[in-house]
Amino acid sequence: MSEFTPPLYIVLGASGGIGSEVCRKLHSHGAKIVASARREQSLKQLEEELGAISIKADASKFEEVDSLFEQVQNLGLSVSGVVNCAGSLLLKPAHQTTQQEYFQTVESNLTTAFATVRSAHRVLKENGGSIVLISSAAAQIGLPNHETIGAVKAAISGLTISAAATYVSSNIRVNAVAPGLTMTPMTNHLFENKIVARASTALHPLGRLGTPKDIASMVTWLLGPESSWVTGQVWAVDGGLSSLKARPPKEKKTSSNQQKSLTL
Repeated sequence: MSEFTPPLYIVLGASGGIGSEVCRKLHSHGAKIVASARREQSLKQLEEELGAISIKADASKFEEVDSLFEQVQNLGLSVSGVVNCAGSLLLKPAHQTTQQEYFQTVESNLTTAFATVRSAHRVLKENGGSIVLISSAAAQIGLPNHETIGAVKAAISGLTISAAATYVSSNIRVNAVAPGLTMTPMTNHLFENKIVARASTALHPLGRLGTPKDIASMVTWLLGPESSWVTGQVWAVDGGLSSLKARPPKEKKTSSNQQKSLTL
């Protein structure tokens, strides 16, 4: 009987709320993980918690992402899939957005996704595998003050379907997950205001905000063999935000005395 070899996945942006949860979810499924991020301290925590192999890299730098994949190859490890969870969030109308803010948002979201696809090909081309990127519901539905993030996340959706077409001959699948508003350390400041939190929640027909576990579950499925006939898709995991009209708040029932007073 041949010895079982657990699959190995590379997670870029592993120190963030979604990235770290993806690592935990993959680990719970018995996978090995190469965790990569810019913050060494966060990577050390993943090493201790999950036994992950940590490699520091800035995912927005082509040469550092190339080096990350080269180091994995030099370890003699066979990679089953790659996910890029690096990103940022800018909520500003276009007329208030500076050029520096614009380019920073492009770099941390679109450039990291492109660099991931560009380098992942080298480790997946022989045996095939899966690449997962993170888009956004903001790329599918118009939301106020989302011009920059909506634009770059829409570009990631375009990158996803084009790369899926390019690399399908190598049996490399490319898909994206498009979350709605998700509670992570990066977005916590948005929900500290109770009015903002209620308004944000009301946008989602399922009546709650997303969690990193919601997103990690879909990412894990797309990385694994269960989704082996799925490629070139952008999967909305957004509580219905991008496809359903938000349900109106429930009206409070009025007492019979209140009803009588309303008719006087």
